[in-house]
Amino acid sequence: MLLASEINLGVGCFPGKMPGQLGSDRAGLALRTTVFSPAILRPGSGQVYCGVGPQRVWMQDEEHTKMVGVACKPNTQERLELLSADAQYDLACACGCGKSEHRRRSDQGKWIYPVTLPNGGRSILFKTLISNVCTNDCKYCPLREDMDIRRCSLGPDETARVFLDYYHQRKVFGLFLSSGVLGSPDVTMDRLNATAHILRKKYQFKGYVHLKIIPGASDAAIEQALSLASAVSLNIETPGEKYLAKLSGKKKYIHDIIEPMKLISRLTAAGSKYQRTKQTTQFIVGAAGESDAEIVKYVWALYDRLKMHRVYFSAYQKGLGNASIAGEKAGPEKPADVFVREHRLYQVDFLFRKYGFGESDIILDNNGNLPLTIDPKEAWARRNPDVFPIDINRASRFELLRVPGLGPATVKQIVQQRKTARIQRIEDVGKAGLRLEKAANYLTF
Repeated sequence: MLLASEINLGVGCFPGKMPGQLGSDRAGLALRTTVFSPAILRPGSGQVYCGVGPQRVWMQDEEHTKMVGVACKPNTQERLELLSADAQYDLACACGCGKSEHRRRSDQGKWIYPVTLPNGGRSILFKTLISNVCTNDCKYCPLREDMDIRRCSLGPDETARVFLDYYHQRKVFGLFLSSGVLGSPDVTMDRLNATAHILRKKYQFKGYVHLKIIPGASDAAIEQALSLASAVSLNIETPGEKYLAKLSGKKKYIHDIIEPMKLISRLTAAGSKYQRTKQTTQFIVGAAGESDAEIVKYVWALYDRLKMHRVYFSAYQKGLGNASIAGEKAGPEKPADVFVREHRLYQVDFLFRKYGFGESDIILDNNGNLPLTIDPKEAWARRNPDVFPIDINRASRFELLRVPGLGPATVKQIVQQRKTARIQRIEDVGKAGLRLEKAANYLTF
């Protein structure tokens, strides 16, 4: 057996986890991944075996590089398919209450992420990781360092060209780019920012680019991302330091996540240099055993203090993480319940952003969780019966938005309609359905 001090693999996938840790790229070799691993040289064969299979491998020391084994590696499309599939776990760009906001699979098996455009229309994001190699230990994440999965990477120019190919075919309108942690946060940010820089400068792309901010990234790397991106996101993951500590021994909640989020908030505030760049974030719901009350408190603070553009939620699903975390130890429940919980949190998010609700308006059960059998708006209405019924012809917009079954579009219609004629029954608002029938129970005409 030959113990290789370093093996450089051409960018591509290597099956199984590598026994060692990720090293750093050589200067100027943007398309090469370096890993530390034992290698076996079969006498007389010229083949080096690394991990669980032969690869295209170079043995390198300080003086020279020698290619000692050759094996096939996946092409760009194959790597893109793997990295795009792994990108599905990050929802900090498209997900919400309405069916039109949910990610879905296309006819070609790709994940489609619908996004609302500034003019109110919808389009699709091209979403991928630049690498699923990761040195982090996030216990909820299927890409964490100790997982036995296929690993691969894309280079910055390669990523830019593949995206532009889809863009010029009018299949997508913009790019969402994330990554596993390639050695260090700033090394990874260099890759992400380099891709965006190539798009902006080399290819003169003026459209939508969303960049993931890696926890622990330097202020300089963050500001460079803001100068290139239309939107950025740094995932908050949990509502507080004690919960993150249950999921990762490497990430520092305040230093790596909260302080960078505050920096982004300052740099993107109204009147600032990057005021047009949006900031979003995401909670991993259920992995650390947190309550909805704790998540709701943090969501409200993110909107109220940091002026967050959007908050997203990703329900933790058993089987993806380490057996030690709360999400894996949770008692028996209906499989759909985790998604109902996620949906209720999105409804709370909408109440904060669109309906004028505050943190104190959210009704929780004795365990600090949102009821699964009733939406949070109706829960508030039932808790405040003295407010209802209200007169549909006299109530303010704010009051109408508190009525279960009435959304912003319907309320706008009511306000306009009653300027010209009195509304005498719910059918005057629109075709009676479950939503309007529910609203009628809280209205007088």
